[in-house]
Amino acid sequence: MSTSNDHGFGTRAIHAGQSPDPSTGAIMTPIYQTSTYVQELPGKHKGYAYARGKNPTRVALEQCIASLENAKHGLCFSSGQGAEDAIIKLLRPGDEVIATDDLYGGSYRMFTKVFAHYGIVFHFVNMHDVNEINKHINDKTRMLWVETPTNPLMKIIDIRGVAAIAQAKKLMLVVDNTFASPYLQNPLDLGATIVVHSATKYLGGHSDVVMGATCTNDDKIQEELAFIANSCGAVPGPMDSFLVLRGLKTLHVRVQRHCENGKAVAEFLKSHPKIDKLHWPGFPDHPNHAIAKSQMRGFGGMISFTLKGDSLEEAFRMASSTKVFSLAESLGGVESLIGHPATMTHASIPKEMREKSGVLDSLLRLSVGIEDANDLIADLRQALG
Repeated sequence: MSTSNDHGFGTRAIHAGQSPDPSTGAIMTPIYQTSTYVQELPGKHKGYAYARGKNPTRVALEQCIASLENAKHGLCFSSGQGAEDAIIKLLRPGDEVIATDDLYGGSYRMFTKVFAHYGIVFHFVNMHDVNEINKHINDKTRMLWVETPTNPLMKIIDIRGVAAIAQAKKLMLVVDNTFASPYLQNPLDLGATIVVHSATKYLGGHSDVVMGATCTNDDKIQEELAFIANSCGAVPGPMDSFLVLRGLKTLHVRVQRHCENGKAVAEFLKSHPKIDKLHWPGFPDHPNHAIAKSQMRGFGGMISFTLKGDSLEEAFRMASSTKVFSLAESLGGVESLIGHPATMTHASIPKEMREKSGVLDSLLRLSVGIEDANDLIADLRQALG
């Protein structure tokens, strides 16, 4: 079936970039498990020469993700970190990046422990008020890096506002859209230059594959990213591509249930006497709630909260007491997860910086899955005690 952006999201999730296999009529895109392709003459082939550069299963996936992000181009990588690595390689020694101060610990680790050694400078800024960004821009600034909602405090950043700054200063704007997924938010439509995903999360949706993706409307940037992917080799295999392609077919129905369950769990936690601060962008009193409402189509299934007393021991006890929520890293799968950012996903961020941004010892993060909401609430109730 041929699809275009005139079709609805669900139709594109199921059909974009895909057509029945011409040799058999198979409705599912085949897993092209091959490393190389036969050429008619030296250098003359059907668009595929070596699988590090292109693979038909991966191409179908890239086209589908691009369609969901309303993008001209999509590119897949062997992990979300592989995708971020390729984006930073667009820069040169001496270039500077302004990133949100509340971001995934793996991103912080890569920026400060890998790329800082090559002369790229990173500034971590609270972007709740986008005007703060202007204070850190100089003639070496090349890129703005945004997560929204952020990981793990669910801070909402005004993508349109940051895009206006980026365009005025001729900077690249990268938006990590992992927490929202393209079902809830499309940063390119709001002015972003590049969207990045950990496709491991909501895009795959079943906790059985690791992958990353980028999307852009810029032909030159796409050409550079594809060159980096092929040259450096952080590309996914055909089986992983097939799994994410399969996961995308239910993205819209899964994320809708994540949103419904997230709302139910957030409302339960908000009234619980042991909860101190609750972070979920769907509440009217959540900072920048109005911006979330304007740039998102729902508030998602990611929630974080601190316990009264900020006790590390109590946070550990609760995280180890759930029965439906599994204590594990990652997010966005059909099953519900609970995690302790300070010792798990954000352990690489220095304690002083973690606490300054709000990642306290008692902070717990939930990835609310698609189980029955009543069971999730009952599990949290017994774990809280």
